[in-house]
Amino acid sequence: MKSRDGVLRQTLEAITGADRADRLFNVLVIHPAIAEDAGPGASRAVIAQALNMLLFEDLLARVPAAKLYVERCLDEGRTVMHDHGAVRTVSLAGMGALPVGELAITRILRPLGYALNGLYPLERLRMTGRSHAQSDFPEEIAQFFISELHPERFSAEFLAAVQRVTSTSVDPVTPQADDLLKKLEETRLLSVEEAATLLPVLVSCFGRQHREAALADYEILLAESPEMAWISTEGNAFNHATDRVADVDRLAAEQKMLGQPMKDTVETSQSGRVRQTAFHAARVIRKFRAADGSLVEREVPGSFYEFITRLPLPEKDGRRALDLSFDSSNAQAIFKMTGNAEPSTPEKS
Repeated sequence: MKSRDGVLRQTLEAITGADRADRLFNVLVIHPAIAEDAGPGASRAVIAQALNMLLFEDLLARVPAAKLYVERCLDEGRTVMHDHGAVRTVSLAGMGALPVGELAITRILRPLGYALNGLYPLERLRMTGRSHAQSDFPEEIAQFFISELHPERFSAEFLAAVQRVTSTSVDPVTPQADDLLKKLEETRLLSVEEAATLLPVLVSCFGRQHREAALADYEILLAESPEMAWISTEGNAFNHATDRVADVDRLAAEQKMLGQPMKDTVETSQSGRVRQTAFHAARVIRKFRAADGSLVEREVPGSFYEFITRLPLPEKDGRRALDLSFDSSNAQAIFKMTGNAEPSTPEKS
């Protein structure tokens, strides 16, 4: 059976149309068992793969350097192995209708077969990171690296600003989507029509759920945590998507030669098996509320694109599984990609 007849393509085409689905299939590495799954419905692995494909597409639309990189890959006949996506959350009760911290994301990942795969203290950032891997295809379907910021570890002024910014949050998960997630968790299967109904709602969870922040609050957040300042403008959007490559050092050198905005160094984990680097974050224009109630625009850091090389773990039971772990030091260095938030002159709109 050809992948064109598979449930994954049927589901994507129902959401994106044939042309966008074709492009995603051409760009991304998809395990044959997922691409060629004929049903009878959309399994949790198929839905997890589709969600990652849609979020990857969204990231490319927001990060010009990533879009250019992927276009060059297509021109050269190369594909992208999406390794993981990163999401930032806030561990705070009372954020409007949004669940606390990573629960806003893990509640939708669990029915898709995701489970906790690692815990990473990010002490310098006063955050905690957790990785979640898809249980059926842990090496083949992208992981999620979800970080939680702990506002209580900052000043009282900072905490108050976080509360003001996030208090207007809405919950993007509709009652219908919640019912479908419960069904998926119980049966591990939805119809194509149900999957196509659910997925756009899941994609909407990866966005900003609160209204525009006050510029004064943004300045308070930025002074103590560029990460929380980023969350105030971007919310739970994909902070970055990641390409798993064979030699990250060689790739970094090539991208620098092409004039791409590459990070100066490559980060290496304590084990030596995981090496990472990234493009600098895209610059985006966001609106803020001024003291007089008008909206002003400001250029701030958006999302970025990362590269990772993973080596196998030591052999166990005749198999050498890929090292799917992360590294706290690596992660904190990568987080700096969104730390350059120099102010620009506000303009009223």
